[in-house]
Amino acid sequence: VQLQASGGGKVQAGGSLRLSCAASGLNWNYFAIGWFRQAPGKEREGVSCISSAGGTTNYADSVEARFTISRENGKNTVYLQMNSLKPEDTAVYYCAAERNPFCYSNFEILDFSFWGQGTQVTVSS
Repeated sequence: VQLQASGGGKVQAGGSLRLSCAASGLNWNYFAIGWFRQAPGKEREGVSCISSAGGTTNYADSVEARFTISRENGKNTVYLQMNSLKPEDTAVYYCAAERNPFCYSNFEILDFSFWGQGTQVTVSS
């Protein structure tokens, strides 16, 4: 199983980025996907998750109404559209997968078995 996160970069506050998470080696249709982030000196935290069919999404309070998670199962890809970015959104962003159709409102790191490498997002003020 391989997950590849991409789309990170540097942007000014108020700007937008779209992250992508592409997968190989698994039947994407059976997997819930999560996005997590880790800022320097901080613990990894959950950002958003989406159920295997895409019908359920959840967000951390800090990104609600600014970030949107979506998926294209035919392309084995999940997206995280990030708008109105703030300096506090600066972190390495990771995608993760779990063979579980559900995305729980209290999703956490331990819910996911497969992880990709991170992509850096830097937001300047």
